[in-house]
Amino acid sequence: MNTRTAGSGHPIAPNDPHDTPPKRKLRRGRTFLKVIAFSIAGLVAIVGVTLAATSITNAVATSAEAEEIEPYGQKVDVDGKKMNVVVSGQGEQTIVLLPGFGTASPALDFGPLTEKLGANYRTVVVEPFGYGLSDQTDRPRTSANIVSEVHDALGQLGIRRYALMGHSIAGIYGLEYANTYPDEVSAFVGIDSSVPTQPGMDDELPIGAMQAMKSLGLMRVLTDLGGDPYAGTPFSEDAKKQMKILSMQNSLSATYVDETEHFSQNFHDAQRLAFSRDLPVLLFVQDDNTDVKGWMTLHEEQAASVDRGEVVPLPGEHYLHHTLSAEIAQGTQRFLSESR
Repeated sequence: MNTRTAGSGHPIAPNDPHDTPPKRKLRRGRTFLKVIAFSIAGLVAIVGVTLAATSITNAVATSAEAEEIEPYGQKVDVDGKKMNVVVSGQGEQTIVLLPGFGTASPALDFGPLTEKLGANYRTVVVEPFGYGLSDQTDRPRTSANIVSEVHDALGQLGIRRYALMGHSIAGIYGLEYANTYPDEVSAFVGIDSSVPTQPGMDDELPIGAMQAMKSLGLMRVLTDLGGDPYAGTPFSEDAKKQMKILSMQNSLSATYVDETEHFSQNFHDAQRLAFSRDLPVLLFVQDDNTDVKGWMTLHEEQAASVDRGEVVPLPGEHYLHHTLSAEIAQGTQRFLSESR
């Protein structure tokens, strides 16, 4: 029998003729794959436990935060639901303010601006359905529906003549509004307002993924990690807290999602409209917007379409009224007084 001995004298079994290098490599490969499989399973388990924890935490926090919401404004009946409206300031002229898309609390968001405007004007901040403290709705979020609901709210308050001031997408709704109720709107003031022909409004948003992130609590985690979005603004800590709570409550609601799904059609419908030539139009525009091609030019063209139109470039972020309320209020007062 062919045996070998090591230096210790112990016998060593003869080589297995069937234990070839390829088979040894195959065994090692299988072992490696098992390790990888166990590792992946472990990671999946960790992710699953983490997501379960963030989901539960988010659900508990959202429920608890609902009890911390501080009421403001007044509720008016519109289409069988409650719409929240905040009236403040004093003056013979009235300015009605409409928010940009997804603004958590229009009344609080416009707070720095209404405070500046209040010395000379009565201001009315309307919180459309799905915004701030207003009810949700299952009525389609077309421009026509949104505009008619806002108009009904103002009618409930007996407000019949006013300048319309709108931020962001309110430029689209404001265009619809001015054409639908021309005898009531005395002027339009845009705050980095949307323009019907701006590019990119046919792009689809990953709403499904965003809803999943919210339900899993990841949106709350990202919000907490993102720091203070209102740093450098005049908002009080209480106002910041309330806006964060209302953002968590209202974002990606059914009303919110329906509005996003109507973006493309609302912008396309607005392309058939224009401000009346005799309507004064003042547009405050972010002066270095690189996200939308031709942003300033689009507003200059819109201002040129009326007899009295003006564009005022301002250095700042899209929410210009967060940091430049004084400049916007002063410019608005000058423009409206010259337009009377």
